[in-house]
Amino acid sequence: MSNYSKIISGTMTWGVWGKQFSTKEMEVMIHHCLMSGITTFDHADIYGGYTTEEEFGKAFNTSGINRKEIQLISKCGIQYMSDNRNNKVKHYDYSKDYIIWSVEESLKNLHTEYLDLLLLHRPSPLMHPNEIAEAITILKKQGKIKDFGVSNFTPSQMDLISLRMDIDVNQIEFSLTAHDAMHNGALDFMLNNGIQPMAWSPLGSVFRKNTEQTRRIHKQLGDLMDKYNATEDQLLLAWSLKHPSAILPVVGTTNKTRLQQAMEATKIELELDDWFLILVAAQGHKVP
Repeated sequence: MSNYSKIISGTMTWGVWGKQFSTKEMEVMIHHCLMSGITTFDHADIYGGYTTEEEFGKAFNTSGINRKEIQLISKCGIQYMSDNRNNKVKHYDYSKDYIIWSVEESLKNLHTEYLDLLLLHRPSPLMHPNEIAEAITILKKQGKIKDFGVSNFTPSQMDLISLRMDIDVNQIEFSLTAHDAMHNGALDFMLNNGIQPMAWSPLGSVFRKNTEQTRRIHKQLGDLMDKYNATEDQLLLAWSLKHPSAILPVVGTTNKTRLQQAMEATKIELELDDWFLILVAAQGHKVP
């Protein structure tokens, strides 16, 4: 399996869905990530309404960075309502031809000959594992993808696919405020089956919402900041990183300081009691 960095840079907001970086600004961001030790970049074909991969690709193309120094992830399968697609409704397409076509578009846009990882973006009720397996087999044989994985899949959906081919990764929502995957069997399944978990939105709603829950969390993190010489967001990442399944957080920030701090969070080793103190703050009650 590819050697992904312990923190992954999510590119969803680099383009028109967020910061609207110029090619030069994207190039600076890529270099900054590498300087911080972040070598893995998470894309999806739909980001920016099918435009962000191309924008990133232009920046990468002029960056002078050796392709072997970075890992590129992309996702396919969501047919999005966009000026760039003639779709009547947002839907999923996991036909063999579509998966292959989609990957070839991503390669062209990213100015690369291969993806380190292709993910099926969301499960579709109509996906057929045999058809998916055919597409992935062809793409691997042609050297267009190295690893294969899924995103937002339940244990039974992972089972459905993994009987036909190996799943290397499942990228799921996971954070202190969205930790169902610890209890619904998803992380257990991944740990048992050697599937690498990646976590999108790894800070959860802690900084986005002002609720009783987030106030409890801020208080508890505040009590621990001096002990670990860490910021609140570093403690939140360290909390997820302690899980035995070896979660790789996908951080969406474009703030250069916070990117560096995220990478430094991988060195924090939370004590067992402190991990549970933070969990209790999130749940609002002691563990059973």
